Amino acid sequence: MGGTFLAIILAYLKVKKLDCTNSATFFTTLLDYTSPGELGVFFNENTMKYIKEDMDLKGYFDGKYLSNTFSLLRVNDLIWTFFVNNYLLGKNPMAFDLLYWNADSTNLPAKMYQEYLQNTYYNNLLKEPNTLDVLGTKIDLGKVDCNSFFVAAKEDHIAPWRSIYDGMKLINGDKIFCLTDSGHVAGVVNPPKTTKYNYRLNDDLSLNSREWLLKATEHKGSWWDCWLNWLIKNNTELVKSLDYKNLIAIEEAPGSYVKK
Repeated sequence: MGGTFLAIILAYLKVKKLDCTNSATFFTTLLDYTSPGELGVFFNENTMKYIKEDMDLKGYFDGKYLSNTFSLLRVNDLIWTFFVNNYLLGKNPMAFDLLYWNADSTNLPAKMYQEYLQNTYYNNLLKEPNTLDVLGTKIDLGKVDCNSFFVAAKEDHIAPWRSIYDGMKLINGDKIFCLTDSGHVAGVVNPPKTTKYNYRLNDDLSLNSREWLLKATEHKGSWWDCWLNWLIKNNTELVKSLDYKNLIAIEEAPGSYVKK
């Protein structure tokens, strides 16, 4: 969702003539929801109605529902493996940092999540110029022209890489499309020291996704170094960090919201 919101904000800033962005990075981001992949089966009229009713009662969308939805897309890896090994065989779960992080699901504000689903998965408003209304302003992704770096994962079951590639074409400016190995999480969280997964690049973004992949060059190791060099090239001045010591805290971490 973060990358989708970033694109919306960038388009909004262009309409308001607030040109303050040097570059933008999109991790596993869908902008065109024509083919959302397996996740799309969950977003129909009945499920949208159920989600709205549940959020109206709670005031937020329960993060556990989203976590369970992702697990249902990979039942063998994310459900039955643990049922067999831990419940039937009595084995202790093996330590896995990514799965531990992934299990920390986040509750989402009701109005935000409802509008997100309606405008993207259900109605795909970002695809058509001047269709989505943001704070009373119609936006057009085609007006976004800052340099951008798109990262997609070849085995991503949540945001299919081919759909990410198609959505990337909705915005303008100089773009890099980087296709990494693995899935939605491990494809992005791929530190250089692991050298576990490779990535692919192809400057010709006029091709369709199939042709792009056939002509892409595979590079060994993590995509992080490529991205870092791109960031340095596109952002010559460093932004000053916030003075955290003098910021007034609303309450102590992690905050009451995440404890619900």
